[in-house]
Amino acid sequence: MSNKYFETNRNTWNEKVKIHSKSDMYNLEAFKKGKSSLMTYELNALGDVNGKSLLHLQCHFGQDTLSWSRAGAKCVGVDLSDEGIALAQQLNEELQLDAKFVRCNVLDTSEYIDDTFDIVFTSYGVIGWLPDLKPWAKMIAERLKKGGVFYMAEFHPIVWMFDYLDGKQIMKYGYMQDEVIYEEYEGTYANQNSKMISKEYGWNHGLSEVINALIEAGLQIDYLNEYDESPYNVLPDLETTKSGMYATKDRLYPLIFEIKATK
Repeated sequence: MSNKYFETNRNTWNEKVKIHSKSDMYNLEAFKKGKSSLMTYELNALGDVNGKSLLHLQCHFGQDTLSWSRAGAKCVGVDLSDEGIALAQQLNEELQLDAKFVRCNVLDTSEYIDDTFDIVFTSYGVIGWLPDLKPWAKMIAERLKKGGVFYMAEFHPIVWMFDYLDGKQIMKYGYMQDEVIYEEYEGTYANQNSKMISKEYGWNHGLSEVINALIEAGLQIDYLNEYDESPYNVLPDLETTKSGMYATKDRLYPLIFEIKATK
């Protein structure tokens, strides 16, 4: 497995952190004043986390990790990006929280963290950066306590079948495609006007692949839910729904799925 993919992505995410931390989407000032960055799907799924230990995988610059921390969880966040982890540590200090952050490839988490957790959490735009979900699921099982809960909310694999560059939606990629997908484009989902060039390697994973990787790792699937409403307005031409989320005009396919599993 070539490290070229991960190194390219790490460099891109280091640049993205600088832009995202200043973006309206991440609204860092409101977050610092106490606004939670967590969305209804994960809040409903995990409920009261007070006093629980929580490992957050692919945490970007730590807003969700720190939001769980504010809710009383004992948190550790992991991310590939040096800039992301540096900013997360800075925010943790500034907000006087007790989260810890570790810079590593998510697949290597067990080499850096020995503790086991009540909850392992990951969300929105995470698994597409991983070529193979089996080592990912194995690591999740290793880091969970017996009876611990794994929860993920993620963009639906159908979403990743489209190419969204140039503001149009063209179905281009396989639902079950094994080959790596390389994209190079200007801007980022949190600031389309940014001049930064994003260079990214990604992989598509169908739902059966996600579910079977978790089952094979020894987890019991509690549920899989699919939704046609996304909490993020990151795709072209989405409309605001009654619940304050975003959906396609015709609602022909789901935008989000969530999985809850128990060890």
